[in-house]
Amino acid sequence: MANKLIIVESPAKANTIKKFIGGNTKVMASMGHIRDLPKSKLGVNVEKDFEPEYINIRGKGDLIKTLKKEAKNAKTIYLATDPDREGEAIAWHLAYILELSPKDLNRVTFNEITKNAVKNAISNPRTIDMNLVDAQQARRVLDRIIGYKMSPVLWKKVRRGLSAGRVQSVAVKLIVDRESEIEKFVPEEYWNLYAELKDKKTNKTFLAKYYGTDNKKQELHKEDEVKNILNNINKAKYIVEEIKKGQKKRTPAPPFTTSTMQQEASRKLGFTLKKTMSVAQSLYEGVKVLDRGSIGLITYMRTDSTRISEEARQKAKEEIIKQYGEKYYENRYYKTKSDSQDAHEAIRPTYIDLKPEDIKDELSKDQFKLYKLIYNRFLASQMSVAVFNTISAKINANGYIFKANGQSIEFKGFMTLYVEDEDQKTNEEYSNIPELEEKEEVLKSNLESKQSFTEPPPRYTEASLVKALEERGIGRPSTYSPTITTILERRYIEKEKKQLIPTELGKAVNKLLIENFSDIVNEEFTIKIENEFDEIAEGKEYWKKMIEEFYDPFIKEVEKVEKTLEHVELQEEVSDIPCEKCGRMMVVKYGRFGKFLACPGYPECKNTKPFVVTIDEPCPKCGGKVQIRKTKKKRNYYICENNPATCDYISWNKPNAGEKVNPVDAEEIKEEIAKKKVSKKKK
Repeated sequence: MANKLIIVESPAKANTIKKFIGGNTKVMASMGHIRDLPKSKLGVNVEKDFEPEYINIRGKGDLIKTLKKEAKNAKTIYLATDPDREGEAIAWHLAYILELSPKDLNRVTFNEITKNAVKNAISNPRTIDMNLVDAQQARRVLDRIIGYKMSPVLWKKVRRGLSAGRVQSVAVKLIVDRESEIEKFVPEEYWNLYAELKDKKTNKTFLAKYYGTDNKKQELHKEDEVKNILNNINKAKYIVEEIKKGQKKRTPAPPFTTSTMQQEASRKLGFTLKKTMSVAQSLYEGVKVLDRGSIGLITYMRTDSTRISEEARQKAKEEIIKQYGEKYYENRYYKTKSDSQDAHEAIRPTYIDLKPEDIKDELSKDQFKLYKLIYNRFLASQMSVAVFNTISAKINANGYIFKANGQSIEFKGFMTLYVEDEDQKTNEEYSNIPELEEKEEVLKSNLESKQSFTEPPPRYTEASLVKALEERGIGRPSTYSPTITTILERRYIEKEKKQLIPTELGKAVNKLLIENFSDIVNEEFTIKIENEFDEIAEGKEYWKKMIEEFYDPFIKEVEKVEKTLEHVELQEEVSDIPCEKCGRMMVVKYGRFGKFLACPGYPECKNTKPFVVTIDEPCPKCGGKVQIRKTKKKRNYYICENNPATCDYISWNKPNAGEKVNPVDAEEIKEEIAKKKVSKKKK
């Protein structure tokens, strides 16, 4: 019989905690949530004060029996689920299942899974925080009501299986709106003029960019304007009119929050949000390292705070001074945003002495990459500023001004360890300027004009979408990854070379929701709701009152939309491919596995065909059309339309003339296709 029972969410976390706890203590995992709303119905009793109708999650019966048995035999029970609203709710559901009193001091939380943190938490248990539980219940119930009441409208008008949601629909709207901007964008011509100049004393050349005349900036939009300037400076002398020297300092970025970690992991490591969170979870819950056994390598990975503990600050100081010297250390505090929950520290390593390279062999490739990113970012955040010497030169050529900027690094500071993308790009803006003197003449080596066109705003990537959602206050750190995963799985958007592109289905769903639920599918509403969840978490608002105030106007809007759309049929996307059976032009439909073509004459004509996208480049082997298809893992591959009948061309890469088939690639793709066919049969 165990004197103590500690319940956490995952086996990995349980294994890590076991090694810190001596005596007769048992550590078990709930495997996530133990109770939830039923999937088969709304699961919220609207008539009885919006009471949630929780049920035990299917498949967890045996686990619940085991937990009850162990709890009955234990003298003390600790609920050690994650230190956030979701974790608090899981603890509350466990307390209900195990028939524990709400007044019991059985809730323990820790921001990092280290011996001290776990032991301190167990020494200072508290009651379950019902404010945090209610904030989670409010989110769960409100999102369930929105999803279960709005989604049937999509089923009737678009197709079954679709879903609408408070955050996901706004995310889709952002992507669709951006695509609309790109489609409407009209490029504008502009020109740049560069002078390649040479310093007579040193023979060093440098580049200066045309600025304007008489200290007035001039933008060049036409080639004639450029030609006019070239004519006027054809025989001009280039005189250095002004030299400015200075210094510029760059401060390191703060330690990671969830969203900044997701963004950097996407940019630097090419990780999806889902992958980043999965790898971070494994680093937090515990990894077997050297002779220490299973230990948590990072602090809790769902946070929007940049705060760090004084103990971690001191450890960072010691490590920086030891590795780099006193001048590389700077005690720095970062201001957390006003709307941040600040419940946890920033994401940082738990053991500063465990350098990434020292434990590389103990980690998977992905764990090592992410751990190194987190470790270096944290340590760099407590390092000295980087110092640059700057020089700018203003050069006059017959009244036409050219400017050259240069910089050199004086002191690397934090950039010795961690360089952000923005820092890496900085040097591209500067020319390597020699030591010039005012009134000095420099020699013209060459003049070059360059025509360019303005570009449309870029499509969102996972990283830039997270940044946009965070800047607008839409969702919270824990919601970004599941939100983007959901809209990808629903095929509202597709990912192509990291870019997020709305599908026709996504556009259709977005149009229907915007036209009919504009009060729900908008940024202001989503931000307002998130703020109300925060108010509930702080005990300033009662959650059921919030749901009640939302429900009545919402349900009236749903009923009104259903009546309005009763006799409205959404137009289907018509292809340019005729049905070979009846001659009608086939339409694009969306099934479980994506797009397909169907005859609009259904049910008289039930003809369907695969939806195939072809590229302009012909097959390098037989000249036939090349199709783009997707594997089960949604990876694009290229295949000749004549494969396998008369041509065996198949490749991961877009074809080039004379390209040979890589047999390894071909086998990889064929294996993926085979898996896809098997999985379809099983379903």
